[in-house]
Amino acid sequence: MSLFFLIPPFLLYLFGVLNLFGVRPDLVLSFLSFGLFGLILYFLIKYLQVHQHFFRTNAFFFYIILLVLLIATYMFGTEAKGSRRWLNLYFFQLQTSEIFKIFIIVLLAKLFSQATTILESRTLFLKVLIATIIPTLIIFKQPDLGTALIILIILGVMVLHSAIPRKQIIIAAGLVLLLLPLGWFGMQDYQKMRVISFINPQDISGAAYNMIQSKIAIGSGAFFGKGIGLGKQSQLMFLPEFHTDFAFASLVEQLGFIGGAVVITLYALFILFLFYKMSQDVFSSDEDRRYKFYYLLGFTTLIAGQMAINIGMNLGLLPVAGITLPFISYGGSSLITFIIGLAMIPE
Repeated sequence: MSLFFLIPPFLLYLFGVLNLFGVRPDLVLSFLSFGLFGLILYFLIKYLQVHQHFFRTNAFFFYIILLVLLIATYMFGTEAKGSRRWLNLYFFQLQTSEIFKIFIIVLLAKLFSQATTILESRTLFLKVLIATIIPTLIIFKQPDLGTALIILIILGVMVLHSAIPRKQIIIAAGLVLLLLPLGWFGMQDYQKMRVISFINPQDISGAAYNMIQSKIAIGSGAFFGKGIGLGKQSQLMFLPEFHTDFAFASLVEQLGFIGGAVVITLYALFILFLFYKMSQDVFSSDEDRRYKFYYLLGFTTLIAGQMAINIGMNLGLLPVAGITLPFISYGGSSLITFIIGLAMIPE
């Protein structure tokens, strides 16, 4: 089962390498290096996870470390295109919000799995809200709306499957709906324009440009695609961020409907494998098995959420949110994050 479980993400990574070879061959070696480094981390983390429960035991410690790095990124990080999301490690640009996603899942899984009494369940919601909202606000102000949204989705899904009293969840959901309009005023102008352009995509030269070019790239791929390195939208630079946020569009332009369908099928298989592993511990009273369930729930939500949002925005079905496609989009922090997430799955 373990071998079959790893086949879909490995094949997705190969699709990422193949896509990059067609649109940015100068970055292929770098992406392969990230993959090799991630593989080394995988076996190191797997050893610590199996023999010592190292990350689960020290979940709060790693949470604090990542929180400090998020603050450092916000204050001193490298700025690009109006966002301050990266720490310059000289040999590597670390996007701290990416790595944080895995460690917040670890912490939340630990908190949810430890709550067994009625009193613990009543105070649990306050704990997870404090642990999640503070870093999410920091990420939102970087600004990185996409990652902040993903973290809130993970929190929401895990809360709905927890022992938290339903009355607390209903009250919290009502407050969120009431305060939701205030979030509009906290968004950057370009983020507001992305939402407006999604609702009314008329201005081809404005905020809707990315979405329109992405749909053109996907449509021009037809059934079999134009071939590796022959996609005009990416080669002529009409499609922006064709190796990161819009990697799916450039992939479909080169490999066509067939290539896109295979990629979506691989994601579906991977998510089904995760659900299968999750189902084995869904109603367990054992704390170790409950932790495994909650971790898998959070990680599955991360994979499925990013895949759905990224492909949705590439197809013009969702607003552009700056979210990477797991294992395929170019980026060391993104790829290593998902590999770490795989390694931390409890046995």
